[in-house]
Amino acid sequence: MAMSSPKETLPVGDIAPEGLRVLIVAENTSTQFGGEAILPWHYFRILRARGIEAWLVTHERTRDELLSILPGEAGRMTFLPDTWLDKLCWRLSRFLNPQVYYVTLGFVNRLQTLSAARREARRLIKEKGVDIVHQPTPVSPREPSLIYGLGVPVVMGPMNGNMDYPPGLARKSRKLSLVKQFLGLSRYPTFLLHRLLPGKLQADILLAANERTKKGLPSGVRGEVALLVENGVDLDVWSPPDRPPLSEGPARFIYLGRLIDWKAVDILLDAFAQVQAPALPQLEIIGDGPMRSALEAQIDRLGLGDRVQFAGWQPQSECARRLRAADALVLPSLYECGGAVVLEAMACALPVIATDWGGPADYLDDSCGIVVTPSSREDLVRGFADAMSRLASNPSLRARLGQAGRERVVQHFSWEHKVDQMLAIYQRLTQTRGRRAALSPTHT
Repeated sequence: MAMSSPKETLPVGDIAPEGLRVLIVAENTSTQFGGEAILPWHYFRILRARGIEAWLVTHERTRDELLSILPGEAGRMTFLPDTWLDKLCWRLSRFLNPQVYYVTLGFVNRLQTLSAARREARRLIKEKGVDIVHQPTPVSPREPSLIYGLGVPVVMGPMNGNMDYPPGLARKSRKLSLVKQFLGLSRYPTFLLHRLLPGKLQADILLAANERTKKGLPSGVRGEVALLVENGVDLDVWSPPDRPPLSEGPARFIYLGRLIDWKAVDILLDAFAQVQAPALPQLEIIGDGPMRSALEAQIDRLGLGDRVQFAGWQPQSECARRLRAADALVLPSLYECGGAVVLEAMACALPVIATDWGGPADYLDDSCGIVVTPSSREDLVRGFADAMSRLASNPSLRARLGQAGRERVVQHFSWEHKVDQMLAIYQRLTQTRGRRAALSPTHT
């Protein structure tokens, strides 16, 4: 069963510590890319909204997007140029499995970008008097870092990872099996890489989303390790509907995410076909990916064509609107380190049905959703079918779980709350550095 309260071990700090100067460093910063690219954006925008001196160093591939959102902050954003190596890696990426690309050419690409970011960080520290550098991404605990030796405290994370498929539910295709074996082998050189690229070893504090991720950090870490959830929710975007929950008619379930193997939408469809309710529910699938054609064929085989709709990829604002129009989110993913969509649905006052594995298990409990134990494929199909049948047949249960989820997000998982916690970390590190400097024999 998922924990009943978030594992946050850090205090909430001052809203805007006076005189603090912060540099956010990330390869990609975007509200449109999906995944972890949005994390550095939230830190930067909220710090600036609070009047804190902050700067952002990131790749220029998202220059137009970021400048269109916050044109007044153009002077505080440094965009790293798109090099010939960036372009070459992008062209070659179409020939590789995404996971294989990430640990091969993608890793080389990230290194050259972060090498340029390190140079820019040194310049900004000297010119702007930056007090602290924060590298929120990549979120992988195993990824080496070039952000070190800057002369100011460095914060990394929160990171999230170090997980595998549930026992007995690893995807069985030969292609994916070979990919998994390759990825397993790719972990062995990390000990040496962390010595050559010692950013994580030398960071002043490493933030891990959970104990699982903490165990994946490299050996020999010098700084403090603390727990802080990776994801947050922008409550201005993800909000409840103005109307009360509908009590009549078919329930409307929604899935939001990529259509890739480990998201297990095929399991969701098998479960949806078994749902029992007075009015047969509807299912909307938002997202796209390589599994779409296979999923469409599965829908035809199951005879669900009149009850399942594909909406394709949608911008964030439209995803929020569609969540508000639904009755419950379903997320059968077998490999979900973070699961920000769970928090977004909770913020929209939707109950959530999710696999009790990875990130969703960090957010959900019986008060706001239903988690399904992934003991086998058959059990997962049966568990999702039963959970959807319960919610489809009980509007009052949906309303109660949804309201509890909204309250839980507001209390624990808003981005404003997360930035409060991060500011407490920044302030503590800068104060500690100041005290050490005052006690140094060379201090006058």
